[in-house]
Amino acid sequence: MAYTGEVSVGGTPDVHELGDLIITKVAVGPMDNNAYVLRCRATDEQLLIDAANEPRTLLEVIGADGLAAVVTTHRHGDHWQALADVVSATGARTFAGRADAEGIPVPTDVLVDDEDTIAFGHIRLTARHLVGHTPGSIALLYDDPHGHPHLFTGDCLFPGGVGNTFQDPAAFTSLLSDVTTRLFTPLPDETWVYPGHGKDTTLGTERPYLEEWRQRGW
Repeated sequence: MAYTGEVSVGGTPDVHELGDLIITKVAVGPMDNNAYVLRCRATDEQLLIDAANEPRTLLEVIGADGLAAVVTTHRHGDHWQALADVVSATGARTFAGRADAEGIPVPTDVLVDDEDTIAFGHIRLTARHLVGHTPGSIALLYDDPHGHPHLFTGDCLFPGGVGNTFQDPAAFTSLLSDVTTRLFTPLPDETWVYPGHGKDTTLGTERPYLEEWRQRGW
């Protein structure tokens, strides 16, 4: 079946098969978080984006091939509830944005800055630092050599708007500016967006509404 990105807590993960990379999306409770297991086709090495919750569910998706790394997109607790258990079970290295690492109670092995590369197998992800939802949120970009880019945005970009900035005008302005200049401006409409909660989208789907988001202030 074709990948849709529509998953539900307790349901079947959805698998997006690319030329060099396999992306498995799974939803975990209780806050309907998305977690993504990325597998390099050439080496079978795997990376997890957001060990959000339900470690047993995540470890089932990871399977017997183990896990090289876990990237936490930001410090909010619903994105790292399973991190300690997953790291304990797999020995994976931990990555997080430099400005958010202190808010994650599992030690961060690698502090990530804007434009840093995170590698596993033959796959390279590029970090984009986005300030506003938290000080150190990062998005992860996979520039597929066989097709369009793929972007994992944590809680910074969703269908219909940027992430929650908690009624802080300065934080909203910062986040919208970073999302515009670091995601929408350099990347094409075909870029597939995998958010931290809910359904996927593309930059092309969301681009016409940037000014509307700016006007409404959230």
